[in-house]
Amino acid sequence: MPLKTVPFGTTNLKVPNVVAGMMRIAGDSDDQIRALYAASREAGIDFFDHADLYGFNHPGGGFHRCEQRFAQALRLSPSEREEIALQTKTSIVDAPWGYDQSYEHIVSSVEDSLKALGTDYLDVLLLHRPDSLVEPEEVARAFDHLEESGKVRAFGVSNHTPRQIDLLRTAVSQPIVANQVQLSITHSTIIAQGLSSNMADQGDSVTRDGGGLVDYARINGITLQAWSPFQKGFQDGVFLNSPDYPELNAELNRLASKYQVTPTAIAVAWITRHPAGMQVVLGTTKPRRVAEAAAGSDIALMRSEWYGLIKAAGHNVP
Repeated sequence: MPLKTVPFGTTNLKVPNVVAGMMRIAGDSDDQIRALYAASREAGIDFFDHADLYGFNHPGGGFHRCEQRFAQALRLSPSEREEIALQTKTSIVDAPWGYDQSYEHIVSSVEDSLKALGTDYLDVLLLHRPDSLVEPEEVARAFDHLEESGKVRAFGVSNHTPRQIDLLRTAVSQPIVANQVQLSITHSTIIAQGLSSNMADQGDSVTRDGGGLVDYARINGITLQAWSPFQKGFQDGVFLNSPDYPELNAELNRLASKYQVTPTAIAVAWITRHPAGMQVVLGTTKPRRVAEAAAGSDIALMRSEWYGLIKAAGHNVP
């Protein structure tokens, strides 16, 4: 079934507002990966999110492990490859842990991703996390090479602040089409801090990440991609059915009954309802959960319902 689509950055492309994330497939069998892929396609998802890092900490794994498993299990024909969008990320390194956005690292990582994925181009490449030692001219040189050689069609970032994006744009000529950031109803500071502006006694009023990340994306035509859409906070487990959020789960259940979907779909709808036109990046490996989440793609929550959810999550709605 078709999903609701959103503009992809400043390109002329439309992309589904729910994305299949492949970060947890390193230990899955071919049959499990094929079932997850089939469920995603059946739900209308044709956009698959990877990273060179995914699978590195799995027994017998390493960098590019999830990309390899995806390609090995699916063995997509050229025509099937053309039907989907493949996005991957680079710039995290280990031993020792750190970040590298040098020309050499970006280009070599992309070459390894192309080999692992069994394809000759990436639809999207994201810089995974900010590199404090970044030299924008190096990034620009890498992006130019990858674009001119036809190996990458679009470029973006992940977990970057507005000012960090501005710094890259002093040298990078390609549009920054996406910024993948953590966002859920409970982990929603990038939205909640705008609600509590000019309220000195509220924690949500503190300006973080350079301020106005969501507004900046809307002004500059950057598509926000929400990762960990069901997480309480940073790697704290999910809020769905959590005893830590009884009021939120009661409201999720009420709305799920009203719209005849699951609470998972309502949690997705809270993000997709935002006029910024965000993409929700799923991390599940369960086909059933993919279908449940995709059902929230086009639910137009009422304003009162949207605000009721963020308030029930513990954020200030003055």
